[in-house]
Amino acid sequence: MKQHLKIIIVGAGIGGLTAAAILLKRGFSVQIYEQASVLSEVGAGIQCSANAVKVLYYLGLKDRLDHVGVRPNAFEFRRFDTAEMMHRIPLGKEHESKFNAPYYHLHRADIHEILANCVNELDPNCIHLDSKASGFFESDHGVTLDLENGQRVYGDVLVGADGIKSVIRAQILGETPVTYTGDIAWRGVIDVNQLPKGIMETVSTVWCGPKKHAVMYYLRAGTLLNFVGLVEHDQPENESWTQKRPWEELKKDFVGWHDNIQTVIDAIDKNACYRYALNNRPPVTNWSTGKATLIGDAAHPTLPYMASGAVMAIEDAAVLCRCLEINTDVSRALIQFQNNRLERTTKIVNGSTQSRALYRIEDVQDMREAFHQNDLNKSRSEWLYSYDPLNVELT
Repeated sequence: MKQHLKIIIVGAGIGGLTAAAILLKRGFSVQIYEQASVLSEVGAGIQCSANAVKVLYYLGLKDRLDHVGVRPNAFEFRRFDTAEMMHRIPLGKEHESKFNAPYYHLHRADIHEILANCVNELDPNCIHLDSKASGFFESDHGVTLDLENGQRVYGDVLVGADGIKSVIRAQILGETPVTYTGDIAWRGVIDVNQLPKGIMETVSTVWCGPKKHAVMYYLRAGTLLNFVGLVEHDQPENESWTQKRPWEELKKDFVGWHDNIQTVIDAIDKNACYRYALNNRPPVTNWSTGKATLIGDAAHPTLPYMASGAVMAIEDAAVLCRCLEINTDVSRALIQFQNNRLERTTKIVNGSTQSRALYRIEDVQDMREAFHQNDLNKSRSEWLYSYDPLNVELT
């Protein structure tokens, strides 16, 4: 079927670019329509486990990832004030040996650029900027995407990869519930030259404490440290990742926390402190029509507490490509894609929501017991990291 299918993708984020790259590599005709005038990403980090890295390696991106990425040795969960180790998930060589691909920390801008270059190498005319979608309609002959500039684009399949504010999601699903979690997220990226040498090993550290937690890990070949602070706040913000807030408010939010946290916060550029709301969107049971479907945050927006948002989008891209290859009918392909992704993505979204409570337990003994009962290393190994979107059996 791929020889004659024309696939339209709305959104040139990580999910949309991965989908385009793998579809192009497999011989499909693909066009991406992106509302921005310049391809770019915000200055923040993402984590990429083996289940997603297998797809990136399939695209031939290993050397590029190694050039800019960091391979952490472990996830460490530490107490906010004493730095006591609550739990540890080995990564590094153990992760790679067990799951046949490594674990990376990546700067969003770096992985985005790598994927955009990959798409452009496969088809330099694939990506269209300044092309904001306004809606679509379907017929027996295909799907038509309307753009705000008046242009109409015709294809056989429409893929909405346009994030949490997706125009395609809104048309397929209508209005869906959005509730404020009670958390805001601070983010900042620090040049390691501004920090004491050896302040943190090459790990991803989750600092756990009452009413808040913080995450720190290295980016860009170890030259940057990514800081995310998640704090309970009565008043929600908007969801903009580019909204600046006073550094003094960040500092106040983490009074009494470990000296390493204080050192990192003190080194953050006081003119580059960003804060945004974390909103919860419950999983849906359908994100496809006869000719259109959703991937990534447009399909299953998730909270960041399991570090799997970008991973799910990359998995989606691979599974969608496989479904389009093995079905002669578009509708059947999209039904199969959805059916094979719903259970897993729902489990990740719900698991992310539940992880928040584990990281916030006030009593230290209660926290020790909770981490012991929730053996994250075992559970994530059994189902999260072991998934292979390129080879998993499709039903």
